[in-house]
Amino acid sequence: MTGNAIEITGLRKTYGATSGSEAKEALKGIDLAIPQGSIFGLLGPNGAGKSTLINILAGLVTKTAGSVKIWGFDQDRNPRQSRAAIGVMPQELTLDPFFTPRASLEVQAGLYGVPRGQRRTDEILEIIGLSDKADAYARSLSGGMRRRLLLGKALVHSPQILVLDEPTAGVDIELRNMLWQNVRRLNEDGMTIILTTHYLEEAEEMCDEIAIINNGEVTIRDTTANLLSRLDGKTMVVQPDKPTGPPAMPEGVTCAERPGGALAFTYQSSRISAETVLAAVHNAGIRIRDVKTEQANLEDVFLDLTRAS
Repeated sequence: MTGNAIEITGLRKTYGATSGSEAKEALKGIDLAIPQGSIFGLLGPNGAGKSTLINILAGLVTKTAGSVKIWGFDQDRNPRQSRAAIGVMPQELTLDPFFTPRASLEVQAGLYGVPRGQRRTDEILEIIGLSDKADAYARSLSGGMRRRLLLGKALVHSPQILVLDEPTAGVDIELRNMLWQNVRRLNEDGMTIILTTHYLEEAEEMCDEIAIINNGEVTIRDTTANLLSRLDGKTMVVQPDKPTGPPAMPEGVTCAERPGGALAFTYQSSRISAETVLAAVHNAGIRIRDVKTEQANLEDVFLDLTRAS
């Protein structure tokens, strides 16, 4: 067993041609290693190949070429062990409406071969906040409760790796916060978390490392901190003590007016200092009532990288 929870080498997936369409190469030789115990973000635009990759990890889609090791088990040589090491919370709400949460967890545990004496049904119901709904039909649960139940089903066999595919899509803030509290607790207990999300601020807050996939290829993989440092653009927002138009600024500094009379000065911090910008504002005769700075966030990095590719 290496220090990686998942090791992917040369992974390719080609969907065959159908009438009126050509064959589509969804994954084009993905190489990716995900460390044990990390919260790893897997980001990319729609159609980038994220879902195909996750479905291959879950054993739901057969790869065309390459190798996948999950918790040290080769997916081809040890399919049962590799599948037992990973739990997947899918994006789609796929539940039997006539099963109760308790029954759903029991059936899922049975499918994974968990003996009755080793099942954690009541504990998982407590973790996902459905103890009071344990014996209600799934069809009576709200959308947020159903999503929590999907998380519970992914945990029944005590996997070492948990994949969350768009886990907070369409849920309210309270449920999102509760979900992330549970995820952090699982990670603190040693579980490796793989997250796909369209909420980039969520990935920025949660993930230790991030890989961005675009057009079936890994565009970049790095720590979240390093990704954010790739863009050195900074914005200084100045609130003048009285309304004024954009002043003349040094080369490399742009100015835009914002609602309420604020002036936003954008510049590259590697080339121009904040002191230079403030001096230009002062020389323009502008008295400052308030000032703050804004740095690039993960959304800026994501758009920059996907646009370039």
